[in-house]
Amino acid sequence: MHVHATDDFSETRTTESLPVKPPCPRSVRAWRAWLGALANDAEAAQAAALAYEQLDATGRDAWIDSLAQDAVEVGVPRIAVYAPLLAVEVDGKRRQRIQSALGPQESGAAPRQATRALVGLGRGELRVAVLVAPLYMDFVQVMACGYRVAESFDWVRHDPIVSMGSVPRAGERVEGVVVEASPLKGVIDELALTIVAHHRSHGQLPPALRAFAHVFGPSFGG
Repeated sequence: MHVHATDDFSETRTTESLPVKPPCPRSVRAWRAWLGALANDAEAAQAAALAYEQLDATGRDAWIDSLAQDAVEVGVPRIAVYAPLLAVEVDGKRRQRIQSALGPQESGAAPRQATRALVGLGRGELRVAVLVAPLYMDFVQVMACGYRVAESFDWVRHDPIVSMGSVPRAGERVEGVVVEASPLKGVIDELALTIVAHHRSHGQLPPALRAFAHVFGPSFGG
């Protein structure tokens, strides 16, 4: 399910490539052109999220620093260049910094879909759930998991940024299980119960669950 998108410019601003001296104008133009693509190219947005996710704290801070000026120059909604970072950032202080830099969201960049859920029943009481949550414009994040209600998770996967047209739909198979639309609240309640049970029995939750921690509320203990 995970999209391994790549881009030649996805590592342009890393701790090694952020220069102390003024950067080459040609490199700056290439970097900003790539940032501009984040508004409508799901592969570029995915590449940005994955590249940022792989950086250490210093590299992430440097990336955010660079956007203070670049976000003004690229001519796209600010959310387009900051949202890929928010999709994978779990540090509270750094998230707050990104959100402060983002500022008021343009009306055209606001999410156009509500969070929705798909569920299917596999063998041995295994259930497969897919949560599709809006990010910005027509981009969403997707979490899919296999679980046994109030017991444990077999697997959890997270795609931080995908285009709406690429997400699983009702009647399609996810890990061999046909999923259908289901009321969101019921799925969240099942997953919250499973989070509590999994945490008690295993001590640690799958890291991919953190991306959807906000929908699980206090039940998320990982």
